[in-house]
Amino acid sequence: MNEIEFKKALQIIGLELSENMLFQLKQYLELLQSYNKVMNLTAIDSEEDIYEKHFYDCLLVAPFLASKPCLNIADIGSGAGFPGIPLAIYFKDKNFTLIEPLIKRANFLKVVIETLNLQNVKIIAKRSEDLCKDHKESFDIVTARAVAKLPILLELAIPLVKVGGYFIALKGKNALEELEASNNALKILNAKIVDRQQSFLPTNGDERNNLIILKNSKTDDKYPRNYSKIKKMPL
Repeated sequence: MNEIEFKKALQIIGLELSENMLFQLKQYLELLQSYNKVMNLTAIDSEEDIYEKHFYDCLLVAPFLASKPCLNIADIGSGAGFPGIPLAIYFKDKNFTLIEPLIKRANFLKVVIETLNLQNVKIIAKRSEDLCKDHKESFDIVTARAVAKLPILLELAIPLVKVGGYFIALKGKNALEELEASNNALKILNAKIVDRQQSFLPTNGDERNNLIILKNSKTDDKYPRNYSKIKKMPL
C-alpha cells in the first residue's frame, strides 16, 4: 500500500487526511526506517507495509474516538508509537500520553514528537501499573496494541480508565479466543465488552479486531498488582 492507496483506503472508512497529516506521517515513516537500522523498533519496515500494517491499522479506531467527547487518551506499551502517534496526528484536539517503559524507545518517541511538532503528545517512561499510583482513573480512553494477551492487558489498562470511559484493545485474528479467556478479569475489574469492530487490511486481507471495553465502576484499590503477579496469575 503506497501513500495514495493509504489515503483512499481511509476515505472508504470515513477518514480524510490533510496534506499536513500526510506530511507528518511521512516524516514519522522515515524516522521509523532510520532508527530501525540501529534499534529494534519494528519488524515491519518497508514503506508499503508501514502504511498498511501500522498506520492504516492504527487509524481503524479513529471513527470510534471521533464519536466520543474524549480529551485525554493514554496508549500503554506504546513501543514505536502505535497506535498513539498516528492517532495524535489525526486528532489535534485530543491529548495523548504515550506510556513506554523502555528508555531507548521512549527517547525515540521524544524525537518523533519534536520532529513532527506534536504539541498534543507527552511521553512517560514508566510501566503502566506503576503509573497507576499517580494517574489511576485519569484517562477517558486507554489504547493498547501488541502488548500482551487480553487477560493480562485488562489489569494493566482498566485501572487507568475513568469510570464511564473505554479501553480499546487492538487485536488480530485471535481476539475472540482472548476474549473468552477474559470473562473473569472483566468481572473483577468492573468492565464489559460493548463492541468488537472486525475489519481486514485492504491489501493482504489480515484480520483485525478492535475490542471496545466499557468501564462501569471504580477499580478495587488492590489492582493493578505487581507485573510479575499479573503475568504469573492472570485474573
